Amino acid sequence: MAKGTVGLFDSGVGGLTVVREVSVILPGKRVIYFGDTAHVPYGDKSVDELLSYAERIIGFLCSQGADYIIFACNTSSAVSLRLMRDRFQVPMIGLIEPGAAEAVRLSATGRIGLIATEATVKAGAYARAVSALNRNCQVFSQAAPRLVPLVESGESDTPKAEQAVREYLEPLREQGIDTLILGCTHYPFLRDVIERVLGPEVVLVDPAAATVRAARLDMLRRGFSADNPGAQGEQDTVSLRYFVSGSADAFRAVAGQFLGREPEPVTEICLLR
Repeated sequence: MAKGTVGLFDSGVGGLTVVREVSVILPGKRVIYFGDTAHVPYGDKSVDELLSYAERIIGFLCSQGADYIIFACNTSSAVSLRLMRDRFQVPMIGLIEPGAAEAVRLSATGRIGLIATEATVKAGAYARAVSALNRNCQVFSQAAPRLVPLVESGESDTPKAEQAVREYLEPLREQGIDTLILGCTHYPFLRDVIERVLGPEVVLVDPAAATVRAARLDMLRRGFSADNPGAQGEQDTVSLRYFVSGSADAFRAVAGQFLGREPEPVTEICLLR
């Protein structure tokens, strides 16, 4: 049974919310993470640019030994996943379908909100995925372009962030949503602010955990060893390598706020410039 090495990528630090779930759900798994910080945010990029980024990053992850890819980016999941599956032999999974399934499962009224990047909203992938699961559910989408830059600059818990969150969530509150999909892996960095704004009556859905659970099942079906039970709880036994296309120091600083420690090693690589 192949042990497998998981490669993950995102435009920046947001995908670390998925890496965190990998460490819990796939303990002991070797992990390679690529943060494309030279091109963050992805939400305002063209389809051609996003496809180019994904193709080069996945090629790099495979060259480093990754034999299973998790798209730790909603924008890339919405825009690039289908075509990348055609171009590479390595198995891949994205965030959209698992996140949509979790939202449908948790929503009591079928009124589901989505905050995401402009590119994710424009792609309409979440609305299609929810409709395929339950045609009685409605998705109310809101692009939130200012949120990723706030997270990447370390301003997640600031009055500026709360003002932006309130502005973006007000139209969704007016629609009477009972569930909100955090449709960008950066947004869990803002979870406390979002919960303050929406209150306890709206359930937040972070697709990360559902995606990694789905990846584990997919790995088992494909003959991978999905975890290493002997390594559970022994973080020093887990091989975790970070690569970034921008500043390693800037990535360490923001990632450290989320992880509680600065990630190491972080290697700068001019893959996409």
